[in-house]
Amino acid sequence: MLRPHRPRASFRALLSAACCAVLGAGLLASAGTAAAQNDVGPQEAAAGSKVVGYFTEWGVYDRNYHVKNIETSGSADKLTHINYAFGNVTGGKCAMGDSYAATDKAYTADQAVDGVADTWDQPLRGNFNQLLKLKKLHPNLKILWSFGGWTWSGGFTDAAKDPAGFAQSCYDLVENSKWADVFDGIDIDWEYPNACGLSCDTSGRDAYKNLMSALRSKFGSSALITSAIPADASDGGKIDATDYAGAAQYVDWYNPMTYDYFGAWDAQGPTAPHSPLTSYSGIPKAGYNTDATITKLKGLGVPASKLLLGIGFYGRGWTGVTQSAPGGTATGPAAGKYEQGIDDYKELKSKCPATGTVGGTAYAYCGNNWWSYDTPATIAGKMDYKNQQGLGGTFLWELSGDTTNGELIKAIN
Repeated sequence: MLRPHRPRASFRALLSAACCAVLGAGLLASAGTAAAQNDVGPQEAAAGSKVVGYFTEWGVYDRNYHVKNIETSGSADKLTHINYAFGNVTGGKCAMGDSYAATDKAYTADQAVDGVADTWDQPLRGNFNQLLKLKKLHPNLKILWSFGGWTWSGGFTDAAKDPAGFAQSCYDLVENSKWADVFDGIDIDWEYPNACGLSCDTSGRDAYKNLMSALRSKFGSSALITSAIPADASDGGKIDATDYAGAAQYVDWYNPMTYDYFGAWDAQGPTAPHSPLTSYSGIPKAGYNTDATITKLKGLGVPASKLLLGIGFYGRGWTGVTQSAPGGTATGPAAGKYEQGIDDYKELKSKCPATGTVGGTAYAYCGNNWWSYDTPATIAGKMDYKNQQGLGGTFLWELSGDTTNGELIKAIN
């Protein structure tokens, strides 16, 4: 989903990745009565308004993106939830990621959400204290601590050996008395159960469901429990590798990572948009698009209301490209500000403005570089889709990729 400790390096390499998907929108039954269809219709039609934004712990370094920026960009007014990424998973337990950034970094008055400087002797500083200040300004805002991600998902294999012990460790950490008021729940970003991400997991088809069940048992019914899940809707792909439908009863919602379908890890191309909404003629892989992902998950029995639509606040690109349309050859990843082959929307909108659209998202051809990314206009189209599908809302990876005035998140609303 999160792309590598990216997103999706040193602190950027802390991100996370995603992959894949299938098309269509299956009907509920082959021989249902009109009355039965009417029973289901209103549920599918009632789209949710959740807006969940990932805030990266390491963003306070190179990216110079702080909790205050969530407020000054106007994003805090648009968000219903923030996922704080990432906590580590090691030794079968939840653990701190970067404790300095989380609880120790001192903020001056001009850097603080409320204009009040940290003192040397206060019990809690860092991102956690700034998030507390943000919640005071926005009392309805909920915050979840997200664990795993691309870099730290290998620890889930050990966690799956003792789900109850893992759940207890997560509860003890999230509800630590020093910051108990910060978090309203936990988000699990396991990339990927019973499949391969940065490392491969062979815990079995039921491991993920057992883990989520243990978390729900420990945290109780009032806490939020959510999870980023793969978007690979291919036959026998990552969605098929585990029982996401069976685990859905334990989560408040899923964040299918409907981005990173294509990118310059395929260095020679073909060029293709990393977050297509729909399929299109010439798409390199069938089922690698948002509609395919949503259709597959709904077809497996995951309620539409428990699915959020994923939006990437970044683009992926190639260099050495000689054609403007998708499907061209390349020589490698295009240069990005923080790493090769990826860049923030706020950089790309002026560096390489969009020149076309395909599959419901935008692409850009400039010089010999080819990028794809979502714009306010293509996000508007994705919001129409979200509403038509009756999804529970939208989530985004991640907040620092937006402009200083929140162009993309305003398009979500």
